[in-house]
Amino acid sequence: MKLFNRALVVAFTGLLISCGGKEEKKKDGFQYEEGSKKTESTTQTKKEDGVSEVVITGDDMMKFNLKEIKVKAGDKVKLTLKHIGKLDKNVMGHNFVLLAQGVDLVDFATKAATAKDTEYIPEGSENDVLAHTKILGGGETDIIEFEAPEKGTYQFLCSFPGHYAMMQGKFIVE
Repeated sequence: MKLFNRALVVAFTGLLISCGGKEEKKKDGFQYEEGSKKTESTTQTKKEDGVSEVVITGDDMMKFNLKEIKVKAGDKVKLTLKHIGKLDKNVMGHNFVLLAQGVDLVDFATKAATAKDTEYIPEGSENDVLAHTKILGGGETDIIEFEAPEKGTYQFLCSFPGHYAMMQGKFIVE
């Protein structure tokens, strides 16, 4: 029992130490957390010359690094998607799809799952999608530019089959 208690104390102490002592820093308009390699952030836009620049990454663990993106209505948005994993796009492909307001994310993703020939953007969904990248494999990057829509909250996702469950977020236009 003494050994179990000692192990419990060591584990709990390690947990406390690992949770504390991190300091958030802002650099170049982006938010970073010192002491960690990768963090989810909501402060990810950098505005230069009237263009809101957004960099979002996807990885082999089916995760975007951002869950929320904020831009100003009418701004030009330059969005860069980077697949920072190693797996091929046929196995672990990622894209960024910005949906129009009112589009049901699950319904869209279900239709998209069968649209391999059109890079998982279903035919006939032109009114449902405001912007999207191509499907990327590990190490690939795609850049798209579009005008931010009117004020409101929109949804974004990766439309590769099954990825939407973990790879989605809010695109907030202020």
